Amino acid sequence: MLDYRFIVDNLDAVQQNIRNRAMTADASVVVELFRRRTEASTALQNCQQKRNTNATAMKNKITADERENLVREGKKLKEDAAALEKELSKIEIELENEAKKIPNMAHPLAPVGKEDKANLEAARYGSIPEFDFEPKDHVALGQELEIIDFDAATKVSGPKFYYLKNEGVFLELGLVRYALDVLQKHGFTPFITPDVARTEILEGIGFNPRGSESNVYTIEGEDACLVGTAEITLGGYYSGAIIAKDKLPIRLAGLSHCFRKEAGAAGQFSKGLYRVHQFTKLEMFVYCLPSESEEEHSRLRFIEEEIFNGLEIPFRVVDTCTGDLGAPAYRKWDLEAWMPGRNGGEYGEVTSTSNCTDYQARRLKIRYKDDDGKNKFVHMLNGTAIAVSRAIVAVLENFQQKDGSIRLPKALAPYCGFDVIKPKNKN
Repeated sequence: MLDYRFIVDNLDAVQQNIRNRAMTADASVVVELFRRRTEASTALQNCQQKRNTNATAMKNKITADERENLVREGKKLKEDAAALEKELSKIEIELENEAKKIPNMAHPLAPVGKEDKANLEAARYGSIPEFDFEPKDHVALGQELEIIDFDAATKVSGPKFYYLKNEGVFLELGLVRYALDVLQKHGFTPFITPDVARTEILEGIGFNPRGSESNVYTIEGEDACLVGTAEITLGGYYSGAIIAKDKLPIRLAGLSHCFRKEAGAAGQFSKGLYRVHQFTKLEMFVYCLPSESEEEHSRLRFIEEEIFNGLEIPFRVVDTCTGDLGAPAYRKWDLEAWMPGRNGGEYGEVTSTSNCTDYQARRLKIRYKDDDGKNKFVHMLNGTAIAVSRAIVAVLENFQQKDGSIRLPKALAPYCGFDVIKPKNKN
């Protein structure tokens, strides 16, 4: 959430930012509610001051008529104060609700555009593989190698679920362990986080838990939801806290299951493991000083690059356009891996990293005590170390061999306990 005073002082810029992001919000409503809150707050303070004056006068030597008038006036002031408090509370709720609709300001260098077509390629790594055979997609490979079963999962759980089995189990665990070692080397504290979070934490992070547009599974009868990412649980870890300045930056790595409705996700680009209702993900999260957040954002991007360079998977980095940014993000980098089975060979997103500045911290009331003794909001950042299902897509499709086997990247093989996934002997 943006600071109210910032919205008032920069109304035109905030409105333009909303248009650039192709979002629906009206910052002028926030400005008007802020004005009304200021007036109501001033009126309440004046009323309370009069009550104090009235109470002081009651202690003086006064006549019976003067006391009666003061009692009558005090009663009226009490009623007025109660009415003003009620009105102020109502305005503050409206103000907060309207302010929550306004997205974070975008980085000045973020490309302006409504769709991902406006994203700008910033870097490209690795060589796209050349096959002397017709490459298959991960769905065919996974089923032929008997490491993924979509049909049984659809029967048991519904569409967009899957079983991993045989070497597929060790492939997932190996990818997690490989990425954890990279993050531990960079000083991240590892966590296994809850898969459930309170609604207020999701809202604080910037997720919409309710409504037809929500991508979140809510838990019936509970004020809680299944998390779509450990960003939620790691971001909520310090909610309401004042962090010692010398403890920053704090770098956390959270392993969790992720649950997403993925409403409307249909078509060839969402088949198989690419877009599913449940998957495993290792998430990076950083709390830092405002002066450090751009540097920390670059650090998260470079770690993601290190992970996928280590896996020998060709990928590109894109600077996400304003219309493709989530509401909390100030700037976002996406890593898109080459996927030979995607429409004959295309890039598909595998990780992202966002600098959310103080947008989430303001909602979750996460602060640090600065050298001037004042409490100020931290900056919060997140980044995907590895989304296992999409990493599996990239590994299977890029390392497939003519005989139908999969050669594992050298860095990954020790974590899996084998270097090749071979077709099963049907005899």
